[in-house]
Amino acid sequence: MLRLLCFAAVLSGLVGCSSVATRKGFYEPITAELRSGCPEAALQKLELAREDNKYAEKDRLLYFIDAGLLSHYAGDHTFSNAKLHLAEEAAEELFTKSVSRAAASFVLNDNVLEYAGEDYEILYTNLIKALNYIALSDFEAGFVEIRRANLKLELLEQKYADAATQLQRGSPDDTGRVKIDYDADKVRFHNDAFARYLSMHMYAANGKMDDARIDYDFLVEAFRSQPHIYDFPLPEVKYDSRGGAILSVVALVGLPPVKEALNLRLRTDKDLDLVQVLYDDPEHEQAEYSHLPMKVSADYYFKFSIPKLVPQPSMVGSIRVLVGGQPVGQLQLLEDVGCVAEETFAARKSLIYLRTLARAISKGLAAHKLKKEADTGGLGGWLKKAAIDIGTDLIENADLRSSQYLPGSIHVGDFELESGVHDILVEFYDTDGRLSGQSRHPGFTVSARAFNLIEVHSVD
Repeated sequence: MLRLLCFAAVLSGLVGCSSVATRKGFYEPITAELRSGCPEAALQKLELAREDNKYAEKDRLLYFIDAGLLSHYAGDHTFSNAKLHLAEEAAEELFTKSVSRAAASFVLNDNVLEYAGEDYEILYTNLIKALNYIALSDFEAGFVEIRRANLKLELLEQKYADAATQLQRGSPDDTGRVKIDYDADKVRFHNDAFARYLSMHMYAANGKMDDARIDYDFLVEAFRSQPHIYDFPLPEVKYDSRGGAILSVVALVGLPPVKEALNLRLRTDKDLDLVQVLYDDPEHEQAEYSHLPMKVSADYYFKFSIPKLVPQPSMVGSIRVLVGGQPVGQLQLLEDVGCVAEETFAARKSLIYLRTLARAISKGLAAHKLKKEADTGGLGGWLKKAAIDIGTDLIENADLRSSQYLPGSIHVGDFELESGVHDILVEFYDTDGRLSGQSRHPGFTVSARAFNLIEVHSVD
């Protein structure tokens, strides 16, 4: 009977490993369409992928965000808002559920749980919705999205403090839990420059210049107080033309950081009551990642993985704006989405790490016990132990799910023009100074006391 249980456990791990590994290959043809300048075709391929069950029910939040972003790029602002609204609702529900599950058990791999989203993904869900409402000339709804984004940032630290409390409380039913304390990290991001930029211009368009000035001051403060996020010069933004009109150009450039697996090895020392975590790659040559004091009964050696954010560099070197065939200036960097992602992900990264570490210890100890029971000697016993080791390693995959189509950076430019109709051309140049793309906007009306916004995109 014991022999059957051993092999059943191993077989379950081997057969189920596909459910605990992140699937990302289906994104490639979708991204290819987006790179070729065909967001409508990209959205069609995304919907086909969903029909083909590439998005599992546990990944519905990712579908909502990806579909909302692609439809935004395709210019279908109403459909985009509908999907992003579903994403925001799902994120609120799923985060609460994910903390409850984490408190109840450290056994489940994160990949088999419903994806609750990263904080930066949910933040930009609101900001893209704001852009949609601006395009639909619904400033009132746009302000609501800006306020929701700002409120989320204000409550971000408390969100993880509450999660820490719930995790510490745990569940009395979780008898196999490995006790590891979690203290929520400080969140060093509380003021988003892009949110301030959009609301500044909406206020100015409504003639509320004092409110616009207040948001401008908040934008300046975002750069001054958060140099770890905004480590580049403050762009020259303008919201008051003093008699003329202002053309505002916003460029969403590149793609967001992606998650890759950071493979680690856990080693225990029963004499020192120590758990040591080592890198598991040639570059670090078994260097220590971290360690923590913990009473252990024997010396063990286990594998586990956690996600890390890796930026996707953009090939766009500069963006030039021409009006009536004459250059009027270049766009300037306002927001590095990768920096925002890294900072907000840091608030959750230690939670992911400690949960994964606890799970690795629990499963490793269980595997060690199974191996002792399966050690019947000879080739058969060796094969059983090897199978248990392989199965344990296979089911410890990092959760690499993330939204694929947020921008990697946001660039802006505000240019004083005479009121009237203008032919606008936005040119993208690569890092070698070669023209790599254009966005034409003939007959664009620029008016005083209006948010004359042109939005352009490049995923290169």
